[in-house]
Amino acid sequence: MGPLVVAAVLVEDDCLFREWGVKDSKQHKPEERERLSELIKAHSSWKMVIITPGSIDDRKGSTSLNTLEIRAFASLLDDLKPHKAFVDACDVNEVNFHRLLSRQTICKAELVCEHKADENYPVVSAASIIAKVRRDEEMRLIREELGDVGSGYTSDPKTRAFLEKWIREKGDLPPHTRRSWATAREMLSVSKVSKLDDWD
Repeated sequence: MGPLVVAAVLVEDDCLFREWGVKDSKQHKPEERERLSELIKAHSSWKMVIITPGSIDDRKGSTSLNTLEIRAFASLLDDLKPHKAFVDACDVNEVNFHRLLSRQTICKAELVCEHKADENYPVVSAASIIAKVRRDEEMRLIREELGDVGSGYTSDPKTRAFLEKWIREKGDLPPHTRRSWATAREMLSVSKVSKLDDWD
């Protein structure tokens, strides 16, 4: 549930991030992430792309979620125009990700594309923090509208329970849910089959 948020941070060097103990966003508590996010934004150039659930669902069948993310990365790089960019590879194949991202960018930065770059490079950790804080803000707004939806991730039992209850009561997915999300599609499908069985 909720949007996909992609962020980029541009700095001359990462010494401040190292001094502040900036790590992958998942390794910080929410209040610490929010504090660091403000510091990062105040001491860097940064950009963000928010991809709504509707935009994710509207992509053509030939466009994967990875491709959508790569386009977002490319637009951020073209906006910030770094000499060198460290990028968290969202494709299982780092070499393939590097090739696809290089093709999408106009700005020809030196690209370092790796899995777990958000754990290995403080500048990528910084980007992950401001992206996570913004997504958390978006999820707060969704909770205000719909009730406690949890984190919006597949792994969250609260999110799954919310979806199951909503679908059971209303027969459709709640707003802000990606219809292309396998978990949501499966729950909706199971609900429809159950209703047919009840009718039989």
